[in-house]
Amino acid sequence: MVTTKKQMKLGAFLQGVGHHVAAWRHPDVNPADATRLSHLKNLAHIAERGKFDAIFFADVLGLPEIDNRLLAKGAIAYFWEPLTTLAAIAGSTEKIGLISTVSTSYLHPFHLARLFASLDHISEGRAGWNLVTSGTDFEANAFGLNNQIPHTERYLRAREYVDVVKGLWDSWEDQPYLFDQTSGNFFDPQKLHFLHHQGEYFSVHAALQSARPVQGYPVIVQAGSSSDGQALAAATAEIVFTAQQSLQDAQGFYRGLKAQLAQHGRDPDSLKVMPGVMPIIGRTEAEAQEKYEQLQSLIDPAVGIALLSAFLGNIDLSKHGIDDPVPDFPNTEGWQSRQQLLIDLARRENLTIRQLYQKVAGARGHRIVIGTASSIADQLELWFTEGAADGFNILAPTFPHGLSEFVDQVIPELQRRGLFRTEYTGNTLREHLELPRPRSQYQ
Repeated sequence: MVTTKKQMKLGAFLQGVGHHVAAWRHPDVNPADATRLSHLKNLAHIAERGKFDAIFFADVLGLPEIDNRLLAKGAIAYFWEPLTTLAAIAGSTEKIGLISTVSTSYLHPFHLARLFASLDHISEGRAGWNLVTSGTDFEANAFGLNNQIPHTERYLRAREYVDVVKGLWDSWEDQPYLFDQTSGNFFDPQKLHFLHHQGEYFSVHAALQSARPVQGYPVIVQAGSSSDGQALAAATAEIVFTAQQSLQDAQGFYRGLKAQLAQHGRDPDSLKVMPGVMPIIGRTEAEAQEKYEQLQSLIDPAVGIALLSAFLGNIDLSKHGIDDPVPDFPNTEGWQSRQQLLIDLARRENLTIRQLYQKVAGARGHRIVIGTASSIADQLELWFTEGAADGFNILAPTFPHGLSEFVDQVIPELQRRGLFRTEYTGNTLREHLELPRPRSQYQ
């Protein structure tokens, strides 16, 4: 009997000219690339050449109102609206999935359902939605609120939001169009269904104008690892992007999240857990370490402290010395899972503020793996085979070089081990991820 070896899933997380906070200052990087569509298209082509399952764009809504002199020290101030960007990239790619972050807190579900249905048709079935609830007050301020919606309420609201969006994606049954010029019927009227939703947070009575998405529903992704985030993911998500630093923590998260699926009648394989990883690749271990230290040397301390403060819920660190231990602080309404990850890391390794921001600035709390292509493949294989991950979201430290190095060096090593595809076998993102196409509620 022939058996097929399980293979990992890979996402290419694209952001500006690199994920390291100092990437734009690296001598091998052209910072102006962050402003060019041609640059993003090139990255998508590199990822598609590597047979990645998908590219992924994160998003925030607006900028924090802090000292402009501090904002000017980082490239994070340059973000295009990701759905528009992915629609432009769709036309120059053929197979790779296209995943975008969109918040449930500040866009009406009708708009989101329509936008992602359109992207799924434009890309012929390659769209994915990374569902977030937004975790900053400055985003709330942009939409007329003094403060962000409380954490638990944001996730309860998001659960209803998903129900509305799926109902709108089911406005049309599959193959509704007749195009019958003789009878004068453009579509079968029995295959159009208006959603009549009256809930705690939304009242929506509508139908989309376009056909059901190619994939039935675009793939739903979730990035929250708090208890509220995990509950939402267990009910709705098909991919979870997460961040863990140790194999043990990753295994615990993986088991705990997968165990919650049964209460929703879901199979464990229906949800892919993909931790973020930043690979620093060298021809030797020493060369890889030198590359990492070069990037670290480019971090402006003011940027490092500001980034750490943001992840810790805008805690004021100015009253502490940069080489003081990381202080105790309460969880805020923001990114609770990331706050806990960072404080656990600081306590476990007895880190100072400077040491913690150096770790955060590299990959924003995601795991950094430093070594040769072979040793990095070893580490990815370990997490994959030991029940810590179904794949990984790759955060290249610099673009395009960091992504090209991963595609040209690490992926061939994974392929030699039978851990990753050598060719695409399907056309849609669901096919890449081995996820079924959901049936319409009317069929």
